Amino acid sequence: MAETKKRYYATGKRKTAIARVWLIPGSGRFRVNDKDFDEYFGDTVVARHVVEQPFNITGTSGKFDILCTVTGGGKSAQAEAIRHGVAKALVIFNEELRPSLKKAGFLTRDARVKERKKYGLRGARRGQQYSKR
Repeated sequence: MAETKKRYYATGKRKTAIARVWLIPGSGRFRVNDKDFDEYFGDTVVARHVVEQPFNITGTSGKFDILCTVTGGGKSAQAEAIRHGVAKALVIFNEELRPSLKKAGFLTRDARVKERKKYGLRGARRGQQYSKR
């Protein structure tokens, strides 16, 4: 009978980007939407740095294979959503990692989103320009 590896699942969010993240004990492979990380995000070093921050803080670099699906938002928000999901999954893996991740701010959901357009205005806040003559 084959032994199955334990998976740790968490959802990360940032703006309108939603990342579903699975951590699987392994060698450090990274797949995003069934593509290699570099293939999905291109040659952006910033995205890789953002996603690896929770592993660097907790000292778990290279111990997990990461499998994630991301929808919505731009590439930067998607990378930060993955970071949020990875941090939450690491806490599920080991509750003792929580204080260091909490201090770094990776467990807090960044709830800032674009403000909606209001009726009678040109955007969320800008009104019509008029002369006082």
